Amino acid sequence: MDSKALEQLKYPIGKFDCPDQITEVHIAEWISILEKFPIRLEALVKHLSKEQLETPYRPGGWTIRQTVHHISDSHHHSYSRFKWALTEEKPLIKAYFEDRWAELSDSKGDPIQMSIEHLKAIHYKLVNLLKSMSEDDFKRSFIHPETNSEVFLDYNLGNYAWHSNHHYAHIENVIKQKGWA
Repeated sequence: MDSKALEQLKYPIGKFDCPDQITEVHIAEWISILEKFPIRLEALVKHLSKEQLETPYRPGGWTIRQTVHHISDSHHHSYSRFKWALTEEKPLIKAYFEDRWAELSDSKGDPIQMSIEHLKAIHYKLVNLLKSMSEDDFKRSFIHPETNSEVFLDYNLGNYAWHSNHHYAHIENVIKQKGWA
């Protein structure tokens, strides 16, 4: 597989491209994506068999099962990062090795419904929090230890809306390619 085709499989909707000026319209759009995402994801994967869940979304990539569990893990971290940034002054957050988490037994073998239910709960809490935040709240930030960079909450919101659509597209593409829809 050539590098361009592999890049398309890795980033089917492209990489996150944050607007220079994040507006209230962006914020509302991104919150809406997060609000609807768990139900959209559940509808996409609920009819997949155990064998289909073991299909990677790209050569060398995670299986659909691992991807669903990863989304749950990642969005749990994001929720915590929002809470830390809202309650502390530029906290240094804890990074995690998502590739190692994806290799743990729960990510490789547990039913995806566990992570779907977790996503429903964490997104319900996150969306309610986001809807209550002020413009100033979205300008609060945390420090990411891998890059030592300051991450503003409005950017983090957009990044996680993108992250939702990014992994949804991974799974949707496999389903279409395999003719499972």
